[in-house]
Amino acid sequence: MEITEVRITLKESEDKKLKSFATITFDNAFVVRDLKVIEGKRGLFVAMPSRKVAYPCVKCGHRNASKDKFCANCGSRLNPRREEKIDEDGRQNEHRDIAHPITPEAREYIQNKVIDAYKEELQRTGNVQTQRTAINPGY
Repeated sequence: MEITEVRITLKESEDKKLKSFATITFDNAFVVRDLKVIEGKRGLFVAMPSRKVAYPCVKCGHRNASKDKFCANCGSRLNPRREEKIDEDGRQNEHRDIAHPITPEAREYIQNKVIDAYKEELQRTGNVQTQRTAINPGY
């Protein structure tokens, strides 16, 4: 499977970690939207598209944010024992990937293609965003 197209949408502000959004096409047949190019502590990396995790209220079924203690719809106390994903910094992870590569090779392939396209877009537009050339292989 080959990436046949990468579209980059640069973000306006220079001081934020989020540098751009990307859309990739595989074999001119399958599209993945909303990948993000982010500048982290060790350089640029690509974050996969994700959505906020929500948990249903056992009383009314309303889906609430993962941090909520009470239902936003009926006010009932939410189950404090629900499964919560904790990241390496000890924070609760509020997002879950919608699509992601399974192998490290696939992740590296996607990351290299997207970051190369991002750098080309910066050059093409003459954008002066600061960029580090390192790609974060450990993401």
